[in-house]
Amino acid sequence: MKLKPEDLEKIADRMKASTGLRESEWNARITVHMGTCGIASGARDIMKAFLKQIEEQGVTDVVFTTSGCAGLCSHEPMATVERKDETPIKYVKLTEAKVQKIFQDHVVGGAVVAEYALGKGSERVG
Repeated sequence: MKLKPEDLEKIADRMKASTGLRESEWNARITVHMGTCGIASGARDIMKAFLKQIEEQGVTDVVFTTSGCAGLCSHEPMATVERKDETPIKYVKLTEAKVQKIFQDHVVGGAVVAEYALGKGSERVG
């Protein structure tokens, strides 16, 4: 599915709104991994699925971002969900249906969806 200019405008508006949140205002952060392998595996559709969930549910305390390759090409498309003061969870081999469950159960409800998770932790150092 190709992105249209109006899709990019919506994404830009959503990014501006989410990056404007103060550190104390966010409850969850979603990072979709958009390296070449992720994009080839469908990361754009995963990104749109998360943005759709944020918009449809009117959630205002979620920061949405993208990153480059996480180095786990065979597990793409992937996203990392981090709830405030909790360990990040990396979700793998995502589909739009998995995104809906992850968003509802983990992002909103706080319960990790273990069957879709590769593991806990982040590739960030320091």
